[in-house]
Amino acid sequence: MSDKTQNTGTMDTTDHIYFATLLPWQQNLWSQLTKRVLTSQQSLPHALLAAGMQGMGKRAFVWRLVAWLLCRERDSHPTGACGACESCQWLRSGTHPSLQVLPLISMPISADNADNKEKLSNAAKDKKSSKTANNSALKIKVDDIRNLQPFIYQGGQGMRICVLDHAEQMTIAAANALLKTLEEPQAQVHLFLISDTPAQLLPTIKSRVQQLPLQTIQPVIAVDYVTQALGSTVNREAVGTAAIEQLIQLANGAPLAAIATAQAPWYSKRALWLTTWQALRSGKRSSVAASDYWQNQLSITEFIQLSELMLLDMRRICLGLNELQKDVNLSAALEKYPPDNNGLALFSNSLQQTKIALQQNVQEKFAYDKLMQELACL
Repeated sequence: MSDKTQNTGTMDTTDHIYFATLLPWQQNLWSQLTKRVLTSQQSLPHALLAAGMQGMGKRAFVWRLVAWLLCRERDSHPTGACGACESCQWLRSGTHPSLQVLPLISMPISADNADNKEKLSNAAKDKKSSKTANNSALKIKVDDIRNLQPFIYQGGQGMRICVLDHAEQMTIAAANALLKTLEEPQAQVHLFLISDTPAQLLPTIKSRVQQLPLQTIQPVIAVDYVTQALGSTVNREAVGTAAIEQLIQLANGAPLAAIATAQAPWYSKRALWLTTWQALRSGKRSSVAASDYWQNQLSITEFIQLSELMLLDMRRICLGLNELQKDVNLSAALEKYPPDNNGLALFSNSLQQTKIALQQNVQEKFAYDKLMQELACL
């Protein structure tokens, strides 16, 4: 999270996430939860919520905990699932009888059992329709929740676990159906909800689950982890602590998102974006020439990500705040070509509209041309 969960906050579709090394900022919470389970008088809450921004490792923690809870040898392996017992083998094959996952696309599966993954991704092979297909696959409907009922209420079958990933994608009807299950806890049944945007969850859902404290990450631990992961280099250039701290700040403190940002193709082109903007504003370069050039540098999606970051810092400077990016001379550029608030708002809106247009099969060239014309007026 290649491990997509580790780097981007998105779902890893390989089985190794069950047995991955525990992330350093999660060790205390892991110790607290496992000790609670191993103490006969205590158990985990019926329903737990892992919520927060992408890149903090919440999915990595949940899947690791799920594997450990189901592991037949967990009493002698407090640091993680053994990886060898019958339960762990079922997880590897994607056929564990005591685990249900919604949506199905979120189920970690091994390369040897990738049929479901292939079926779910076939509809997304067209680059233009991939995002729409993925959003549809993530939706949790009322029938999905109803189909969980026999599994939850079967009784006498030992521990059973339900994982609802992207819980904010539940329809209203699905969320209301889930409330009954949350209000009537069943013995040895545990529900894990995972959400990148918990504000979108119904208050009645959030009031009936206990949130895992996964968001507290000490800056020193984050810097050390990101530094080790990147090997002190970003885009083959040596970087110091200040550059690592900047990455973490840009990622709102999420180490995995910071790593993904550093490795993103657009991150090394921030100064080039600024140069292009100044050339467009001064009339030294036409929007058509700029569009043709950037089409060979980044995809339109990557260019939008880059533009959103640059726009964020522009707004901060215009509001009298310090810019987040200390390694590009954005303040000096704005002194020479100060944008107005209306222009910033219009360009921001254009970026959002372009995202929507791309889902409707608008050609990237046309989208690029339009953005460059508007960038010239920023």
